Amino acid sequence: MTDWNAHPAHFWMHGHRPAKTVEFAEQTGFWTVSGYSETHQILSDPVTYASDIGRFFPQGDTNDPLVKQLTEGNILQMDGAAHRDRRRVVSRAFTPKIVAAMEPRIAKLAGDLVDGLVGRDEFDFVSEVAYPLPISVIAELLGVPVSDRDLFVYWADKLLESKNIYHEAEPSQDVQAASMAALREFVPMVDYLNQHTAERRRQPREDLLTMLVQADMPDNEITHFGILLLFAGHVTTTLLLASTIMCLDRYPDVARQVREDRSLIPGLIEESLRFVSPVPAIFRATAVDTEIGGHAVPADQLLMLALGAVNRDPRQFADPEVFDITRDPNPHLAFGRGAHFCLGAPLARLEGRIAMNILFDRLGDLRIETPPVFHPSPEMCGPRHLPVKQVQRGDS
Repeated sequence: MTDWNAHPAHFWMHGHRPAKTVEFAEQTGFWTVSGYSETHQILSDPVTYASDIGRFFPQGDTNDPLVKQLTEGNILQMDGAAHRDRRRVVSRAFTPKIVAAMEPRIAKLAGDLVDGLVGRDEFDFVSEVAYPLPISVIAELLGVPVSDRDLFVYWADKLLESKNIYHEAEPSQDVQAASMAALREFVPMVDYLNQHTAERRRQPREDLLTMLVQADMPDNEITHFGILLLFAGHVTTTLLLASTIMCLDRYPDVARQVREDRSLIPGLIEESLRFVSPVPAIFRATAVDTEIGGHAVPADQLLMLALGAVNRDPRQFADPEVFDITRDPNPHLAFGRGAHFCLGAPLARLEGRIAMNILFDRLGDLRIETPPVFHPSPEMCGPRHLPVKQVQRGDS
């Protein structure tokens, strides 16, 4: 098994599995949880395991207006009633009816992208399909111009640079300074979203920004959710699409099987999510003394839930290193679980299904002849660049 040049921090992609499913590392100062049942326990109990982890990742002067803008009102780090109230508002944009209604538009966007690839022997799948499709969908959902999508990609890259998740227990001044410098790159993004929010107050539209404004959500929370959508809503789907192509290239028998029987596409998407989990890790903090996997863990400890490893736990998944699109059930945790289960999961799955069908309809087999370039951030797992060669069926 090759590892596709995955980031060194993603040990499960390199065929490694820790001896213990719960371990504390002095170097990083946090606990790594790589077991399925342990992670399931943590994500199912938001009282014992809190999502508010900001204190473990200082971003500099908390009185700095930019730091306050980017740290306050983050729905990902809310718990309890505050989280329920905000989630109830934003979830209105992701109801099954609304997501299903987006199918024709997603199909049109995907079809337009693929139109430009018909007949091309080689191209970068990420830059030509996997990036532009989800960012265009999110832009339309928010109500911002799709023509600005290159800006969103740039800002998402800067957001990843600003984070230092796999850090030393006490980050150096140089690391903190570099993180703040990267955060400064967000001033234009914050201004951009604030301008669109202010415009919706003056002139409402049929879009998500208007919905948030009309729900009286504070401006900083609207900005935060906009950043979250532009980042998580497109980067994770980008990685899902590209990783699925990687898996189809590695397992050509599966590719032929799915091409002939499209009913297998949902299973293909789910197994890709399990096999190359786009978000490889999420964090929680212990609110009280607790026990995880037989280990006593004190209160106020940071936990890194290694979702990529969790989704390959042999105690939960038979033959976890085998890419099996007929795996049923496939209860992977790629989208999390519990109160913070990914709101955009149905949309990501829909985009994946539509894109794969159109690719199978319009293009030949996409083969990888040069190694993919994985995302440089340990916070994301999957290709940033994926050069592919298009081979028409029947060609050698």
